[in-house]
Amino acid sequence: MHRPLALAIDFGGTKVEAALIDDRGRLLPGTRHRRPTGAASSSDALDAAVRDVVSATRSGLPEGAWLLGVGVGAAGPVDVAAGRVSPLNVPAWRDHPLAERIIRLVPEAPVTLRVDGLCIALAEHWVGAGRDAANLLGMIVSTGVGGGLLLGGRAAPSPTGNGGHIGHIEVGGFDDLCACGGRGCLEAVASGPRTVAWARTQGFTGETGEELALAHAEGDPIAIAAVARAGTAIGHAIASSASLLDLDVVAIGGGFSRVSPDLFDHARAALAERAAFPFVRRVRIVPSGLSDEGPLIGAAALVHRPEFIA
Repeated sequence: MHRPLALAIDFGGTKVEAALIDDRGRLLPGTRHRRPTGAASSSDALDAAVRDVVSATRSGLPEGAWLLGVGVGAAGPVDVAAGRVSPLNVPAWRDHPLAERIIRLVPEAPVTLRVDGLCIALAEHWVGAGRDAANLLGMIVSTGVGGGLLLGGRAAPSPTGNGGHIGHIEVGGFDDLCACGGRGCLEAVASGPRTVAWARTQGFTGETGEELALAHAEGDPIAIAAVARAGTAIGHAIASSASLLDLDVVAIGGGFSRVSPDLFDHARAALAERAAFPFVRRVRIVPSGLSDEGPLIGAAALVHRPEFIA
């Protein structure tokens, strides 16, 4: 007998993905589909990419199975009440009615939209590295830096749906200009593209996070300094968040989070500087337990585990 399935969608600054996921947080083989997004894409092209992945995934629904709902995680900011998204790194979409577009594509199932950072937090709490942690911050370090927050085992109350968006906490000692209008925001310092951009100002000749990771592994001093800078900024932001929220676990995923294990070591070292606050230093900073499936699993949690967001 087939279990009810969630159609999970993850929309970000680099790609949009969809997959069918069961009530244990497992992706159904052959149902995961991906299309590129990107800052240069037009609104029509982005809509087409969403349509393509949703249609391809929906067509993979096994015989006898049914859709319990559609869960959507999107790069922020979002407007949950209106079902609209304005991803900072995708300028073609401002107040874009993403939920409405998906309702048209999948009219037979309810659609739930949340910010992608919350989805990764839900995934880690449900089946990942922060399983059952009461106070958990989930982070995505990739094209941007996002986050989501669970307090007492449930999504923190958030009138607009953007609570926990740690990427725009300003971190001390940095003055990088951020697209949000601030200076020294974590995203402006520690995202993949901004880390590579800083490294290039120091003489690095590569252009991608993958090239920076390779250079770091080969001992390139600029790449090593760039990863240290990003990790330190992440640690400072986590320390500030833990001081405010008394966190148990911070689980970090996203493509750039895998640039090197040293990224986590630098973050932990920055956290350890809060020597006078044992309740801050107790926070565990861990890699996502779900690799690159986390955002999709978290989007599915919106459907399968609604008590997390009630």
